[in-house]
Amino acid sequence: MIVMENVYKKYPNGVVAANGIDVAIEQGEFVYVVGASGAGKSTFIKMMYREEKPTSGKIIVNGIDIAKLKSSKVPLFRRSIGVVFQDFKLLPSLTVYENVAFALEVIEESPRIIKKRVMEVLELVNLKHKTRMLPSELSGGEQQRVSIARSIVNSPSIVIADEPTGNLDPDTSWEIMKTFEQINSHGTTIVMATHNKDIVNTKKHRVIAIDGGMIVRDEQRGDYGYEA
Repeated sequence: MIVMENVYKKYPNGVVAANGIDVAIEQGEFVYVVGASGAGKSTFIKMMYREEKPTSGKIIVNGIDIAKLKSSKVPLFRRSIGVVFQDFKLLPSLTVYENVAFALEVIEESPRIIKKRVMEVLELVNLKHKTRMLPSELSGGEQQRVSIARSIVNSPSIVIADEPTGNLDPDTSWEIMKTFEQINSHGTTIVMATHNKDIVNTKKHRVIAIDGGMIVRDEQRGDYGYEA
């Protein structure tokens, strides 16, 4: 699903955030990406959905070399993946239903399909009873579940999550993890950057540790580890 070959990323200020990364993530995997602040973790994640372009190297996502993808083609590419952010990025003037439906409206899906699919994903994240509420009327955990619903409403093959529990209390974080586990159980590939040591050490999955822009550890059913 995701392949990086000899990927380098150097920012204009001289910081090298990716230093010869080689990695392959298979369909259906659940992968944690861990590392200290400034280690290159966010750049690693952002390059997967073309928020950042590598300086050199090859990045294949769903069979597309996105490093060579024209900027005009990026929106179409992103329809095949879902992205979940730490700060939710919901549209404050839209209801729960409208926030999730928006992802289908921009691709001009039919109203019948939109209603069916939106209600399906809101049921999955246990928010079917809050369709008419605004983000400001929801808890942080509920807002993140809306964000997750929006990310999967297009039935993406990959969901990329950048610190999705970073702004949430521990109990809510576990609820969000249950949602991701359920999505993964349906065959969706999950790549999650996280600082949450307890989650990584309890909910065992593959762990990729980044340090100095390099992968320093890649373990199946790994721990957070002191290296990160």
